[in-house]
Amino acid sequence: MGMTMTQKVLAAHAGQECVKAGDLIMARLDMVLGNDITSPVAINEFDKAGFSGVFDKTKISMVMDHFAPNKDIKAATQCKQCRDFCNKYDVLNFYDVGDMGVEHALLPEKGLVKPGDCVIGADSHTCTYGALGAFSTGVGSTDMAAGMATGKAWFKVPAALKFNITGSLNKYVSGKDVILHIIGMIGVDGALYKSMEFMGDGLKNLTMEDRLCMANMAIEAGAKNGIFAVDDVTLEYVKERVTDEFTYYTADDDAEYEAVYDINLSDIKPTVSFPHLPENAKTFDEIGDVNIDQVVIGSCTNGRIEDMRAAAEILKGKKVAKGVRCIVIPATQKVYLQSMEEGLLKIFIDAGCAVSTPTCGPCLGGHMGILAKGERAVATTNRNFVGRMGHPESEVYLASPYVAAASAVTGKISQPSEIM
Repeated sequence: MGMTMTQKVLAAHAGQECVKAGDLIMARLDMVLGNDITSPVAINEFDKAGFSGVFDKTKISMVMDHFAPNKDIKAATQCKQCRDFCNKYDVLNFYDVGDMGVEHALLPEKGLVKPGDCVIGADSHTCTYGALGAFSTGVGSTDMAAGMATGKAWFKVPAALKFNITGSLNKYVSGKDVILHIIGMIGVDGALYKSMEFMGDGLKNLTMEDRLCMANMAIEAGAKNGIFAVDDVTLEYVKERVTDEFTYYTADDDAEYEAVYDINLSDIKPTVSFPHLPENAKTFDEIGDVNIDQVVIGSCTNGRIEDMRAAAEILKGKKVAKGVRCIVIPATQKVYLQSMEEGLLKIFIDAGCAVSTPTCGPCLGGHMGILAKGERAVATTNRNFVGRMGHPESEVYLASPYVAAASAVTGKISQPSEIM
């Protein structure tokens, strides 16, 4: 029996010719990632275990993105602990205020992950890098500590689901709508500890931003990882960023999948996930009037330049509705600068939006946009659990930048075609 893309990456990193679903393997790591919330726990475990050094100072990344710029004393203390650790062990990929960005937007932008890599991160959305054809998955802080010291991690090889992508997206439809549709179709446990593998002729019609968004939310279907077949779009993206050589892997024709789903991009409509689970996906023929208080455009899911352009296209020449707060958060300094140079920030500010320095901010209820009791937000983030963005009795509706921007203008959940 042949192997899937994920199984091939894991076999190569375990030094084995073949692996199958359910095998327990020890794999070498190409990158170990942490942020200002998870890294301090890993550092404590690293010290407790008596480790005296890191396996490779170029293959560890720490990004101060969740509560940075520091929102309080505890946040400042956590960032200082990370800073001191990276200084002590000369960790090269340490990103702090002024040069950091939201971690899962920053690492691909910097060329720190590449096709065929094996990556762990102490953050559940580490699965983002599967967009590049890497195996990447979230782990606990203890695994991060062991990874930093040894450069290895244990895995159980996941079974796989195949998503055969055909067609092309309609206007004002993006990768966010596709992944919300898929999660709505299979449920939040539909890919539990499985690899979601995306391939097919339609991939050429998905931008890298679409793919990064979709891989990012694989965890919201319970997946161990999401991974895209490497094609010309991938290679064009990495050639401008990655200097190291790499090997990428294609699935065998006889690879085994637990299920195969055919997804025609032409059939996907603007989609919104209602509280309090991403699987509560609805299209606009199912949505009535839902008034909102806040819109958040950003995060590791939809804070890239294409997302900024999409939001600006809708907001240009318009005003945010009275009583609605619209917060725009470019995911990295590069995206922020590019948005400024392209005039997008002016569009946002003229429309009445607040524009923030890169940060995870309100996505996890951290800062820069916390919701009060009874408030509703449309967000381009990835989770809408109870209390995710603030008060337990607030509500978060997940949507694309197009829908989020349109909703900011009307003051209720709206699709772009209503105002364009």
